[in-house]
Amino acid sequence: METRVFDRFKAPKDWRSIFGANDKYLRSIEKNYGVNVVFRDGDLKLMGEPEALDKVEKVLLTLIDMEKRGNMADEQKVNYVMSLDQETMNEDMGTLDRDVICHTIQGKPVKPKTLGQKRYADALRKQMVVFGIGPAGTGKTYLAIAMAVQAFKNQEVGRIILTRPAIEAGERLGYLPGDLQAKIDPYLRPLYDALYQIMGAENFQHHLERGEIEVAPLAYMRGRTLDNAYIILDEAQNTTPAQMKMFLTRIGFHSRCVVTGDRTQKDLPRGTESGLDVAMRILRGIDEISFIELTHKDVVRHPLVQKIVEAYEKYDAKAKEKMEQAARYGYGRRGNKGPRPEGQRDGRPYQKEDRGEKN
Repeated sequence: METRVFDRFKAPKDWRSIFGANDKYLRSIEKNYGVNVVFRDGDLKLMGEPEALDKVEKVLLTLIDMEKRGNMADEQKVNYVMSLDQETMNEDMGTLDRDVICHTIQGKPVKPKTLGQKRYADALRKQMVVFGIGPAGTGKTYLAIAMAVQAFKNQEVGRIILTRPAIEAGERLGYLPGDLQAKIDPYLRPLYDALYQIMGAENFQHHLERGEIEVAPLAYMRGRTLDNAYIILDEAQNTTPAQMKMFLTRIGFHSRCVVTGDRTQKDLPRGTESGLDVAMRILRGIDEISFIELTHKDVVRHPLVQKIVEAYEKYDAKAKEKMEQAARYGYGRRGNKGPRPEGQRDGRPYQKEDRGEKN
């Protein structure tokens, strides 16, 4: 056990923003690293194992540095900084605040909040086609729309096209009230919301009426060539391989394309392979296409969402491991451990009915 006093020359004028309301962020740091932190007579004392104290000092210095650049601490930022390794903390965190993509209608800067999002934003700037893959809340769609709006304002493209597959998540589309457009609008609402935040409702409607912005179901893309456009396909995990191929072959000259999706949230019928999964397997070798995979560490919604996503990732990993073990070692009836003997089914010799033969 060691006791250290934090360097006063590196300390902020007021620790309260770093500690959080009722020292919430400080308690989180203490719990994560197993240390005790006491603030008394203007000094911050750290007590714990030397290795843990080194990490706590790095976390505090990173949060202080972020605050100096106007990036105030919150629960998401504190948790994210603690999840980073020490080298990453020093070298790369400063790049996040300098990378402003655009501003919302209220003047709030839109910028990457994690290093994974920074890699995603860099790929969006450099590559013609980018696949953004990751769980809910990682900013895949929002950052892509922000980049599209900025490219449109800079006259790099002449229009923005946003599309989603109209897949029913347990409900039936036909039972919704209204005409076809009214039935489809709820599926596209998240795209409208992002555009409203960045462009403003009136500005968005103006460009929509002029045909410079288009929000439509994926089925409406068939038979078209999309030149001079920024094209975004959202919820791509709900496409079939044929739909994905159809979409990617719409790309015309001077166009950019972004495909976003969460491979863990598919609404396709059972047994239907996702077009996103197929694309990830067969397109990785093409230089003009980037695949950016985000994780639970890149979730920027409420910290509870990050915990939920992480729990599901662990559950899915265990389920996948069990399936692989079953396929490798266990077939058929309980207790049958080894590979399935040739010419047998479920531990017994094949019968005629197993091969579809009649007696």
